[in-house]
Amino acid sequence: MKTLVKVIGILVVALAIAAPARAADVKRITKEELKPMLGNPDVVVVDVRRGSDWKSSDTKVKGALREDPEQVDKWMTKFPKDKTLVFYCA
Repeated sequence: MKTLVKVIGILVVALAIAAPARAADVKRITKEELKPMLGNPDVVVVDVRRGSDWKSSDTKVKGALREDPEQVDKWMTKFPKDKTLVFYCA
């Protein structure tokens, strides 16, 4: 669990994806707030680390989906609007 804590550097929760959110509009959460959310079917954890950072990491959040941060416009609409999205990078 310690490695999970290290990996989760920046956490951002997006409650809706209907319109792009500005950084000031996005709630940030701590790793402690995320832990009890893991495994909840109403929460989607998305790993948005750059490719080389993701590939070189030996630690990944179990159940997280990996998406390319350079192609947000291609994948953002595929996530359900009724789910809580948690984006992280480290």
